Amino acid sequence: MDALTGKYKILVVDDEPTNLRLLREILRNDYALVFARSGEEMFRYVADGGVDLILLDIMMPEMDGYEACARLKAEERTRDIPVIFVTARIEVGDEVRGLEVGAVDYLTKPVQGAVVRARIKNHLQLLHARKIIEQQNEELRQAARLRDDVDQILRHDLKAPLNAIIGLPGVLIENWKLVGERAESIKVIEEAGFRMLEMINRSLDLYKMERGSYRFQPAPVDIVLTVKRILPEIQRLILRKKLTLAVSVQERPAADGECFMVTGEVLLCHSLLANLLKNAVEAAPEHGALTVGLEEGEMATIRITNSGEVPMEIRACFFEKYVTSGKRQGTGLGTYSARLIAMTMGGSIELDASRPGETTLFVRLPRPS
Repeated sequence: MDALTGKYKILVVDDEPTNLRLLREILRNDYALVFARSGEEMFRYVADGGVDLILLDIMMPEMDGYEACARLKAEERTRDIPVIFVTARIEVGDEVRGLEVGAVDYLTKPVQGAVVRARIKNHLQLLHARKIIEQQNEELRQAARLRDDVDQILRHDLKAPLNAIIGLPGVLIENWKLVGERAESIKVIEEAGFRMLEMINRSLDLYKMERGSYRFQPAPVDIVLTVKRILPEIQRLILRKKLTLAVSVQERPAADGECFMVTGEVLLCHSLLANLLKNAVEAAPEHGALTVGLEEGEMATIRITNSGEVPMEIRACFFEKYVTSGKRQGTGLGTYSARLIAMTMGGSIELDASRPGETTLFVRLPRPS
């Protein structure tokens, strides 16, 4: 763009003065024009910047238009300048070659003023639109970076007040010699603080998983024990909805002290199954059934079945981010994080909603070697 006139600046490159004069007459009222008689002279102009479009002759001495265009497109600072070839060569192969080296259009001599103006106008409009899109994309990238920075700051800053929530209950119980119901009430605060800390740590882990920077440290994990630890978190809802819950190993009820081992991380397995079991309990109708089946095979399979149905409109995107249905306070992150965790541990997760009145999730994780 020309700084003085505010018009688009067009560089016309041709070794014939007659052609330069003709294009000057066609374009001088609408654009700021500069002229060059060779490829080398053209590069001196584009080096100064501000050129919006180039009309380039092909048949020139020393450096022809094809070579000049190829050099323009090879350099990062000039590759985005639209180039329109203006030439007397009319063979299809000439036009194809021009487009292959990076030109956006091809005009044949003798040029028609109306055609030249229309082609230039169209390509400058495309250039303007592309710049707007690039600017919007950069703004979106900056917004995404800001969002990520804010998320990390919030997670970090939330940990500071948790020190008091987690640390003071023990001090109060010890110093005030609290026992019985009072001590239990204080411990509830302490346990809530630990759960909140775990949630913050898990969200940080999910952030790393999304970016592929999470350091997975595999170890044997007992899924039967993990499910038992999760049950107190969902027990109140199970009782309110009068659900039945059964855990089986190899299609028989899990015995006391029985183990079912997978390769994973304890906290990741806890988070994965807590999300899925909580969702299953919430989705199950009153007096419904919830089963957790553990089966050995090439991969360890955890089968979670409830007597509810996933709404048809979210089945295809069940594990995608922010997908939820029928929950006022649902974030749509439970099943998404479960899939991400399963993949991080070298496993997979699958939804089976093919049977009426039933939903089954299959979680497959590596078995200990």
